[in-house]
Amino acid sequence: MSWQPAEDPECPSTPPRGVELVILPRAHDVGGFEVRRALPARERQMVGPFIFFDQMGPGEFLTGRGLDVRPHPHIGLATVTYLFEGEILHRDSLGTAQPIRPGDVNWMTAGRGIVHSERTDQAKRDRINRLFGIQSWVALPRPAEETAPAFAHHAAAALPVAEEGGLRLRLIAGEAWGLRAPVAVSSPLFYADAALAPGAALPLPEGHEERAAYIVQGEAEVAGTVFASGRMLLFRAGDALALRAGPQGARLLLLGGAAMDGPRYLFWNFVASSPERIEQAKADWREGRFGKVPGDEAEFIPLPEGRTTQRAEGRHVGEGSPTS
Repeated sequence: MSWQPAEDPECPSTPPRGVELVILPRAHDVGGFEVRRALPARERQMVGPFIFFDQMGPGEFLTGRGLDVRPHPHIGLATVTYLFEGEILHRDSLGTAQPIRPGDVNWMTAGRGIVHSERTDQAKRDRINRLFGIQSWVALPRPAEETAPAFAHHAAAALPVAEEGGLRLRLIAGEAWGLRAPVAVSSPLFYADAALAPGAALPLPEGHEERAAYIVQGEAEVAGTVFASGRMLLFRAGDALALRAGPQGARLLLLGGAAMDGPRYLFWNFVASSPERIEQAKADWREGRFGKVPGDEAEFIPLPEGRTTQRAEGRHVGEGSPTS
């Protein structure tokens, strides 16, 4: 997904017991479709390597319409697309054309540079289309920032699943809870989708320095405090806590990993460990030096002018936040 303007998420100044920070995303409209951004936030811009986290929908496109994210570039990150409802057709400059459906994982490593588009397949626009999912960006560690671009698709059936006591957990990427996903990652992390029956509990995974949970649906209780859907909860390293579903059950995404090896700079769809690399990527896109997307060459998103490159860190930072 290409960066879209959005207001900074809100963070209560005094978080409840057991939680280091609560992030309340602000909704913004993308062509009649609602998107909620949790990362980056002013108070916390990364959780492990996760530097961007957007909830898409739930919403629907009327007959004849659909998602149309035109070709745009990325560097220095991996995009991770995960759906609860609907379907998106991914195309990229490697020649990939891959639909993603609920429970699947599209993991695109930008490395030194890739271009992709995300659309609703024309063949599926003859009816109303619903879409609900998450797109996140994972910043690459310094040794992998200039790696060759790559794309991997993993069907839902290939991802490890654990079921116990009213809990069904699918590990999307990384390692946690004794499970390991097949997705190739560049740094220690975990990313999981958990469905909890009413009253069911899920402990936070051990062994990861930075951890967060996003409440997709329902309510979750932590250390005696109940949190509604649409909130990202960040936890202190080493705290042995569990999330318990409310009376309607809950759907959670859990994510995190090792703290990044230094700050990152963000501009639009670019992430890098130096501002000079961002400037090079801007010039490369402006001058047409990125690749084309086969089958989607007619359109592209132009480089936004008037924005500034911002510095992002994983722990609490001072004033300033990424410019949308």
